[in-house]
Amino acid sequence: MDESGDSGRPQPGAGGAPPGADPDNGKPKRPAEPGGGLLMGRPFGVPVYVAPSWFVVAALITWVFGGQLDRVLPELGAARYLVALFFAIAFYASVLVHELAHTVAALRYKLPVRRIQLQFFGGVSEIEKESETPGREFVLAFVGPLLSLVLGGVFYGAMQLVEPGTVPGVLLAGLMISNLIVAAFNLLPGLPLDGGRMLRAVVWKITGKPMSGTIAAAWVGRGLAVVVLVGLPLLTHTGAVGGSAQDIGGVETVMDALLAAILAGIIWTGAGNSLRMARLREHLPDLRARTLTRRAVPVESATPLSEALRRANEAGARALVVVDGQGNPKGVVREAAIVGVPEHRRPWVAVSGLAQDLTDGMKVPAELAGEALLDRLKATPATEYLVVEETGQIYGVLSTADVERAFVKAMARPGA
Repeated sequence: MDESGDSGRPQPGAGGAPPGADPDNGKPKRPAEPGGGLLMGRPFGVPVYVAPSWFVVAALITWVFGGQLDRVLPELGAARYLVALFFAIAFYASVLVHELAHTVAALRYKLPVRRIQLQFFGGVSEIEKESETPGREFVLAFVGPLLSLVLGGVFYGAMQLVEPGTVPGVLLAGLMISNLIVAAFNLLPGLPLDGGRMLRAVVWKITGKPMSGTIAAAWVGRGLAVVVLVGLPLLTHTGAVGGSAQDIGGVETVMDALLAAILAGIIWTGAGNSLRMARLREHLPDLRARTLTRRAVPVESATPLSEALRRANEAGARALVVVDGQGNPKGVVREAAIVGVPEHRRPWVAVSGLAQDLTDGMKVPAELAGEALLDRLKATPATEYLVVEETGQIYGVLSTADVERAFVKAMARPGA
């Protein structure tokens, strides 16, 4: 199953620590690599990972397909499992091609792709930004199923060149059918599937509102989850009606029900996550550096912490900026460091020992807002940033803790 989408946006941490900061001491940490399993390569500069869950599915496919080969080609013996393993690998190679289609289209539209991950039920391309138009959104979603359909046709053509009932013939038939199933499943019109993104693009085009498209496609996706949960086991039983009683029930019935529950859960959760991220984007314009900035007091590096805090209290400020003799900013005093100094020691501790030296990335324009603000903070992880006017004048200090609280507040609004 494909869940290509823009799930790579920064989100508030669950533990209350500012994004990009160590929750234990507030010190900035280096940006984490995308991760997500075993790194297989970087086609088009995008890392491709194989999640640990893939090995479970590969083993399951090998076992199931090996059992089918035993009925079709009994002369293979134990070698059938090697053939089945090759099929599992080839199938996921097809899934990778499907995901690369999304990736190439996204890069063509200058949309950054964080990673591709092959996982339990297919793959996911993590595209970090939304398409600017519904037309691009439609194309971006459609290219994946289109490539799967093309692969199905290629495997069908290759089948005509080999003898039926042979190992190559069975493998090509299996790959043709599996790619057609991938294409058909992903064309179902509900998020997080590609068909859901296509439906979102259509509704977006009709209404002019991307949120309306997301809501419609997300709820259709939840409806699909219910249909899969109930319908897949029933469909399997209907197909077995012509067989013996042993074909209905037992281990196969339990496996069918489990598979349906897992698929339905993935679709339902994906639809909900898509709706949640859309709600978040709706509130992103409210995240403005100017409105989230704390008023700051400039102090020289040798100033005792107690004196600096006294000046801040008198001015009604909540942050300290270390400046040189000419008033040029040199560093921002970390809030976590202030808290760590006992009150009786503050007259003897200079603010310079508690300050983080400023880099160019830590200077944030006061007018920065929304995704541009988040991208700036993500590019240079820190606990505090200096907010400046266009003239370079100090406006105040932006704490990532305040940004995180703004996230939480936005998501707590009705309908979010």
